[in-house]
Amino acid sequence: MPQKILVTGASSGFGKLAVSRLLGRGHKVAAAMRGVGGRNSAAAGELAGQGALVVEMDVCDGGSVDAGVARAIEEFGGLDAVVNNAGQGVVGVQESFTPEDWQRIFDVNVFGVQRVVRAVLPHMRGKRSGLLVQISSVLGRIAVPFYGPYIASKWALEAMSENYRVELSRFGVDVVVVEPGGFLTAFLGNLMQPGDHTRDGSLAGMPREARDFLQGFEQALAANPAQDPGNVADAIVGLIEAPAGQRPFRTIVDKMGMGDAIQPYNEHFEKISSDLYSAFGIGHLRQLQTQA
Repeated sequence: MPQKILVTGASSGFGKLAVSRLLGRGHKVAAAMRGVGGRNSAAAGELAGQGALVVEMDVCDGGSVDAGVARAIEEFGGLDAVVNNAGQGVVGVQESFTPEDWQRIFDVNVFGVQRVVRAVLPHMRGKRSGLLVQISSVLGRIAVPFYGPYIASKWALEAMSENYRVELSRFGVDVVVVEPGGFLTAFLGNLMQPGDHTRDGSLAGMPREARDFLQGFEQALAANPAQDPGNVADAIVGLIEAPAGQRPFRTIVDKMGMGDAIQPYNEHFEKISSDLYSAFGIGHLRQLQTQA
């Protein structure tokens, strides 16, 4: 049956692709983005032409989030799923990112998700059904240099999602995490740079290494057509259309080899978490799900 879905960060990348795929499957979709009448007007017009309800939303503004969610619920008569896709990446030496830089990243990638979730949960809990699709990253499971604040924010998102998974299971609300690898989308072209370059000369060439690392990664992505951003959109569609209560908690989407390395870690972590819950006598709070 057609579902009613809100997708944040829908102006480009995974979000825009997911909106198009979902509309093509007959779902009702609210495409949330900033700058509907400004910088993202072209994307807004394109998605509206496909049948999307375009919603102005800045995930860093609580009032904007509340208004956008309320509009989607009113226009559709409810919401069945939310895809928390809006995000910001970085590249650079971790030391050179100022506390203000870190606040900006977390405001989008962590606090922005919390704002959206808090806005939609009273509705989902009230009808005792719903789905939160959290777009994380394979870098939410491992750490590599030169993406420090982004990685930290995705680790935080993973922890947030683990807790929501448990706390919302009694209300019939599913929580799932999608962990994409790197993809050639507009996301890579909008990476935030460090706010402080005064230390570059004392960092033993690492700022240059960070730039070279990114360039090499982009070249590797370009050489691997199997690493198609559409794979992520398809994974999102598959999770939304899967039966409630039977969706895998974590879904890795990657054709660069990282997924093969991380999957066993995810499976082992699942067992550790389950064992700890049982040891603390709260195993009944955990809704166990099969790994993707």
